[in-house]
Amino acid sequence: MYPTKQKLTKIMLCIAFLCLASRVIAQEAPVKGLVKDMSGQPLPGVTIKAEHLSTRKTAVTTSSSQGLFSFNNLAAGGPYRFIFSSIGYETDTLSGYTLTAGQQVALNVKLKEQSNALQEVTIGYGKSKRNEITGSVTSIKQEEFNRGVVSSPGQLLQGKVAGLNITRSGNPNDRPAVILRGPSSFREGAQEPFYVIDGVPGASIDLVAPDDIVSMEVLKDASSTAIYGSRAANGVIMVVTRNAGKGQGKLSYSAYAASETISNTIQMATGDQLRTYLKDNGKVLDKISDNGSNTNWLDEVTRTGFSHNHNLNFNGGGENSSYGASLNYFDNEGIIKNSGLERFIARANMEQRLFNNRLKLNINLTNSNTTNDRIATQVYNNMFTYLPTVSVYNADGTFYEDPTRTTGTGGYYNPVALLENNTYQGKTNLYLINGSAKVNILNGLDFNAMVSMQNEQINENLYNNRYSMLRQGFNGYAERSSVKNTQKVFEGYFNYDKTFGSHGLKLLAGYSWQENRNGDGFQTSGQNFVSDDLLWNNIGLSNGNGSTVVNYGSIYISTLRLISFYGRAIYDYKGKYLLQATIRRDGSSAFGVNNRWGMFPSVSAGWNIDRESFMSNVSFVDNLKLRAGYGVSGNSVGFDAYTARLVYGAQSGSYFYSNGKWLTAIGPIQNDNPNLKWERTATLNIGLDFSLFKNKLSGTLDVYNKKTTDLIAPYQVSTTQYPFNVLTANVGEMTNKGIELSLNTTPVRTGNFSWNTAINLSHNKNEITSISNDLFQANEFYTANVGGRGQSGALGYQVIKEGLPLGTFYTLRYAGKDAAGKSTFYDKNGVASTANTGFEHFTVTGSAQPKLLYGWNNTFRYKQFDFNFFIRGVYGNKILNATLADMNAPIYAFQTNIAEQTLTESINDDKAQFVSDRYLESGSYLRLDNATLGYTFKIKGNKTLRVYASGNNLFIITKYKGVDPEINMGGQTPGIDYRNFYPKTRSAIFGLNFNL
Repeated sequence: MYPTKQKLTKIMLCIAFLCLASRVIAQEAPVKGLVKDMSGQPLPGVTIKAEHLSTRKTAVTTSSSQGLFSFNNLAAGGPYRFIFSSIGYETDTLSGYTLTAGQQVALNVKLKEQSNALQEVTIGYGKSKRNEITGSVTSIKQEEFNRGVVSSPGQLLQGKVAGLNITRSGNPNDRPAVILRGPSSFREGAQEPFYVIDGVPGASIDLVAPDDIVSMEVLKDASSTAIYGSRAANGVIMVVTRNAGKGQGKLSYSAYAASETISNTIQMATGDQLRTYLKDNGKVLDKISDNGSNTNWLDEVTRTGFSHNHNLNFNGGGENSSYGASLNYFDNEGIIKNSGLERFIARANMEQRLFNNRLKLNINLTNSNTTNDRIATQVYNNMFTYLPTVSVYNADGTFYEDPTRTTGTGGYYNPVALLENNTYQGKTNLYLINGSAKVNILNGLDFNAMVSMQNEQINENLYNNRYSMLRQGFNGYAERSSVKNTQKVFEGYFNYDKTFGSHGLKLLAGYSWQENRNGDGFQTSGQNFVSDDLLWNNIGLSNGNGSTVVNYGSIYISTLRLISFYGRAIYDYKGKYLLQATIRRDGSSAFGVNNRWGMFPSVSAGWNIDRESFMSNVSFVDNLKLRAGYGVSGNSVGFDAYTARLVYGAQSGSYFYSNGKWLTAIGPIQNDNPNLKWERTATLNIGLDFSLFKNKLSGTLDVYNKKTTDLIAPYQVSTTQYPFNVLTANVGEMTNKGIELSLNTTPVRTGNFSWNTAINLSHNKNEITSISNDLFQANEFYTANVGGRGQSGALGYQVIKEGLPLGTFYTLRYAGKDAAGKSTFYDKNGVASTANTGFEHFTVTGSAQPKLLYGWNNTFRYKQFDFNFFIRGVYGNKILNATLADMNAPIYAFQTNIAEQTLTESINDDKAQFVSDRYLESGSYLRLDNATLGYTFKIKGNKTLRVYASGNNLFIITKYKGVDPEINMGGQTPGIDYRNFYPKTRSAIFGLNFNL
């Protein structure tokens, strides 16, 4: 009886549940619709958010490739509003809908293309619409990035931003040199902009796969960068990556494969040409230098490099939570054998929204593993200068070498043997975890907190085998180092955003704490191995003798802390008149005890002229804004915990006798400077933003004056006052003055065809205005001592001097050949002689700083086809072709190979290779950087497949005689091509993008 009642109860409950479910289903109301652009074309990928205004419950979906969307689970009732948003289009809202169960609602909307003025731009600690910005900010979106074999995110911006100079060789392991608005420091490695990745200041740019970047904002002037204080003098690049998605889950996959070849080289003499040249001049190679071969060493050490990249991304979400994840694998095979880069990046992020969106929690995890296969630097020189008259191998299969000439590390070596007998590998593991919370305390008042930790593990490995000429007699040499660097950051700040009638007010107040702990590791070495098979993997198997010295390197641990307080106020009146003021106070343990704290203020104003009543009848002007700003920011790049402190170390060449042994003396190697502080850069910027003819033409014009003071340089001091004879001090001043213009226009836009073209131009004048003060005096510093064979006494081939730009060349002046075919040079009075080679005859002969940078981008679309080509270039700079000078040495033609052009030189000219303005060449060039043709297949639903073919570095127009005029412009000695240049590449790329 009891089991029967229990069964009956279950049946009744099921019936009741079904009735209730049917009632709920009946209460649901379907909503369908179509989204188009203003020309009537369907818009895919539009996010549609349905919000019940009473219950605050929301639902999210996206439009298909035909612009269709639907909601099938909205509860009856209301009122509802539907919010339509898409990148590049103005957000639209349909309100006041009450849904009735079982009755379908149809929505149709056309989205207006968003003008530049209304686009959101990421700035420090927030976002702002472009028409509200009073500083100089350039925003580059994903669709505008450079395409090709990209190993570093910096390459995405090359040629795209006015005033941003990016140079890079063909080496997959080299990061590009990035300089914004000219150099602002003498120090090596202290000129690159400061990176902020998804709000994390100072995060490593190597953590980010280029495919995962959505946009990059370049903050140029101090009124934009001062919010980052002591680290922002070189500009700030804000990197925004794909975040957690919303709505139905989306899966995308992109991949490409590429082949790369050398785009250009220096033509060297063949073996036969060299023999003929020597014979015609009564000379002959010795037997060890000529075994009858005709070897092209460049061909022997290079290859066609094959690279491939794969990126998988998945994101989605529901009403209160969203998620995203991506995997990226990149394998870049260098064109020089045994060189390359392999990288794997995994990212995951999640967002949770609570309490009716009053609390948002985010967590992001990123891990990057990179393997760098490097080569001995001696390969770069020897692949050109090693004699072509010898073979790669001996008859017994060993490498052909001349051991009488390989006694050092910078000399004459078989380049193929250098690749095979020496192995260099670096492995870097980068891990970043950052979490944030945003709390809506009151209407318009939010509190944001962010904490992050970045771990960097760097392992460097080296092995010279028993046949290596770099370690003769070592019988195998291994070296390993392992270093861990950590960075911890906490940011907490309040944002207040409120409108009072015609007045708008945005306030920011925050606190930042950062700790960098670097150099936590060690280095060791071993030699004399029984076998080369294990490389560096078991140094314990080395068998050093009693005289073996272990190389422990110079690794040391340091901890640096930075504490900051910052604030910003933005005011606007009727959207016409804008005013912004920021201030940041930074304290750093890196600086002298008397200058631990610094203040970095800025103020800027803007005027939206187009909103004035007198502009109401000017129909062709859509947006017109005048802005001006002044601010101060700092540069503390390259400082660690010991930069301003007294440091002791080994005294080179100094010994003392103790207990029957001579021991290396320990003494001061760096002076204490309690007054050392960061370099400060003050920038005045005046700009004009405009959009005309219904946004068909838009652009930006900026004029700036950037002055850097307290430049840091080493100064000679008396050892009666200081323990060491050099003191690092703040002394110098430098200015950069320039003008920048960016234009973007769409001359043609129809239903099936469009053409968009964009051009940017920038001119910058750099000048060193002071290198002395009351305490420290200097007339000039000589740098870039590249040396010419047989040329002695030169202190350097560039000079740092007041009134000259950084990168000023200081060389002999070439006067041509005398009657005997020998090189002559001018003295100070203009008299030519073969004897005028001393340093007293050197003079200023040119500058490495370009007069003009430009880029021109064009995109054409016809139905489902797209075609893009991008041209960029440089004008007005000089390059010191010290590589060609070294090869143009006829007097040494029996020792090393010579350039093909040297075959016309007199073999008796013992000064043809002397560095002079003969080798100072124009660095101007115009390069077709990229051309891409693509086709997009539309698949059922919201799915697309795009396939494309692309070519990089397709041609270059230049007078430069070297490998490539794109020479590194970073550091203290820009514009020098000196036997260490990895050749540039030309690539063919085939790829696809698949969106599900």
